[in-house]
Amino acid sequence: MLHRGHEPADGADDGELTVPMAWFYAEYIADELLRTGDLMPPTSFEFRAGRDALALTIFLSDTDGELPGIRVVTQLETWLSLTAYDQPWQDWVRERMAQLAAGAAGSTDPAPDLDLASAAWRWLEETELLAPDLNAVPGGAGTGEEEGPKVWTPAWQLGLPLGHLAIHLF
Repeated sequence: MLHRGHEPADGADDGELTVPMAWFYAEYIADELLRTGDLMPPTSFEFRAGRDALALTIFLSDTDGELPGIRVVTQLETWLSLTAYDQPWQDWVRERMAQLAAGAAGSTDPAPDLDLASAAWRWLEETELLAPDLNAVPGGAGTGEEEGPKVWTPAWQLGLPLGHLAIHLF
């Protein structure tokens, strides 16, 4: 099995599968950060949204093509700044995805990492989860629910603050 950085030197793929190690590693780091924070059950859609948002942040912030390995702790500040509330994270994701796609378009090598990152981004954008309405007026027209009003929210809007908090708790 091959992974990025270990392709055959002669350019032949010999029918080998290219393993998306960069994406798997980003997903693993994100999963560990969220599990350590113990914010949501790992089987929930909210956990998946947090994991995917964090994995995208980790994967896309790797501009050198080498994930930090044991230097993960040195990247926490970068990830915190990218996931902060006042940052246009979704615009940054779109720009980085377009840059990576443009780079992959000129290559004959498959881009399985980018394919998985694209699938995660598509899920985060297209999936809506029912969440508390944080913009609701406290004590306003009551819904009769103890939890307050809820609204359908894009998954990335739930996952991003969850991921940000998980980094803080780490």
